[in-house]
Amino acid sequence: VLNTDDSPFRVQPHGLPVQTFLGCLSWYPIKIPSKMPTATSSVGGLNLPGQLQVTLAKVHPLVLFNVCDSYIRRSEGSDRVIGTLLGSVGEDGTVVVKNAYAVPHNESGGQVAVDIDFHKTMFELHHRVNPKEVIVGWYSTGGGLVNSDALIQDFYSGQTAHPIHLTVDTTMTNDEIAVKAFLSTSLTLGEKHIATHFHEIQVEMRMVDADRVGIELLRSQKTSSLPDDLDGLQASINKLQAMIDDTLTYVDGVCKNPTSGNKAIGRYLMDTLASVPRMNAEAFSKLFNESVQDVLLVMYLANMTRTQLILADKLSIGAY
Repeated sequence: VLNTDDSPFRVQPHGLPVQTFLGCLSWYPIKIPSKMPTATSSVGGLNLPGQLQVTLAKVHPLVLFNVCDSYIRRSEGSDRVIGTLLGSVGEDGTVVVKNAYAVPHNESGGQVAVDIDFHKTMFELHHRVNPKEVIVGWYSTGGGLVNSDALIQDFYSGQTAHPIHLTVDTTMTNDEIAVKAFLSTSLTLGEKHIATHFHEIQVEMRMVDADRVGIELLRSQKTSSLPDDLDGLQASINKLQAMIDDTLTYVDGVCKNPTSGNKAIGRYLMDTLASVPRMNAEAFSKLFNESVQDVLLVMYLANMTRTQLILADKLSIGAY
């Protein structure tokens, strides 16, 4: 049980060693610039945090879906949910968050109770499937930080060196899901802990092409059935055509008014065109048709295999 009143409090999470904290807890979200500052190590006996170890958090879309799903399935009467973040930490100070799972907890009367046994069991199961994924922090739903965040952050500090705290606004206050990441440092006066300082760090959505297809499907309000390969191919071609039209419009505008051009965009377009293989229309059409025929053949074989399995299953049931 984690106590959050103003008096000295103790933390004893189900069999873990007891830790004593003194003083009040406070936080001040700070926007981290591109060049990380280094704070003064000591001012009048007050020990301040130095350079932050983590500067960027890359969040996988699966994490946001898990957070939203846990919020929808939360217990009756719970205002928010918390959970553990799994991923990897790079040498350049970048944290890649790949997965997450909810952890049962209860907040009432200035206290926070966390199911530590459930947390350990879930991490062991995830670690068996993905041994390379480690604990990188924790998440909570809501628009910002609350009093109990400092205590939960201290618990996860025992799980990893520099845990990040990810907040997801599932209530969509500004008609969007706001995602923020924080890193904490301790402020001490001598040997006495007086405050926990939360710094806001940069967040990026880490998405690959395979994830983008599923996300676009989930974003659609009404979906009667999942699209097949041809429907997905048609949607991709239509989107590519729209992007080409936008690019042509931009290039025509730059040709008419050269001062409105952007050198970075020009280099990006040049690299994109250089990566396209040079072939005539006939060769491209032949290659495309052969690829489509290969896909159709694989689909036919898959359907035949499925039919054979269903038939074998029915024959085995009839034999009994």
